[in-house]
Amino acid sequence: MSGARAIGLLLGVLADGAIGGRNRSGPADGFARLARTAERKLYADRPVPGVLYAGGLTAGVVLIGLAAERVGRRSPLLRAVGTATATWAALGGAALAADGTELARDLETGTLEAARTRLSELDLRETAGLDTIGLSRASVEAVAENTSDVVVVPLVWGALAGIPGVLGARAVTVLVRTVGPPNRVALPPRHRRFGWFTARLDEVVSLLPTRAAAALTVAAAPVVGGSAAGSWRAWRRDTAAHPGPNAGRVEAAFAGALEVRLGGRTAYRHGTEELPVLGDGRNPDAGHVTRAVELSRVVGWLAGLSSAALALLLGPWRRRCRSPRR
Repeated sequence: MSGARAIGLLLGVLADGAIGGRNRSGPADGFARLARTAERKLYADRPVPGVLYAGGLTAGVVLIGLAAERVGRRSPLLRAVGTATATWAALGGAALAADGTELARDLETGTLEAARTRLSELDLRETAGLDTIGLSRASVEAVAENTSDVVVVPLVWGALAGIPGVLGARAVTVLVRTVGPPNRVALPPRHRRFGWFTARLDEVVSLLPTRAAAALTVAAAPVVGGSAAGSWRAWRRDTAAHPGPNAGRVEAAFAGALEVRLGGRTAYRHGTEELPVLGDGRNPDAGHVTRAVELSRVVGWLAGLSSAALALLLGPWRRRCRSPRR
């Protein structure tokens, strides 16, 4: 059983790399449209509708995952195929790499308006007033944060809980972009009460994966010519000032790895936030966006291998828990 789960996770990562991409319209996009429709119908400036919104949508996705897991219970092949399909559906690593590569190209050629439009698809901040340095900084931050959200989070939960974990975790990261806090810091006024539960749910779901993503960034830094020591130092030092339990950890690790400076004042639709400065290097440019994409790819492959290894390690423990006590 654990072997089938591990194989399925690896096959899902391979499938995302082979047939993913920017033009792919996958299940996550369909779920995002459903989430926006549900938000319009259920919205009220109170916490209870927000609980029903996030809890109902996440529970529905988890139930689909449980049904798929049950179908493959007696067949390792079916379980591996089901896990691979769910993992492919949840992951967005290839699309993120394509978006990041196009962002770097826009910045290199000076087509800033195209870069602003593309960045707004990845990040919730206001992009209208950003110059080349601001767009480069925001692009590296967006690549780092999305590496955690669309790759590491679903893979970690896939290793821990199989198909329901992959799908449920990805559902939460989609929902938090609809009503949750930008950069996991503060809710926009419209969603301050309605989105409270979504934000807390995201904090719980991302608690372990964000730290795993930061650790994998430290390990991956030398592969792209970055600094593992700088990545570790920025992660451990600069996120202490962040108000959120998960906010900024992966961005700080990317900043240290690429030896650039991220964070600081960031404008959102609901206002400007003074976020901690992450890293102590130079201001990023288009070349650093390209390197951030390369780093994201390496982190994604390491996350796939690590999640498969974790699934294998947890297999004997699950069998002991299921076996009847005498």
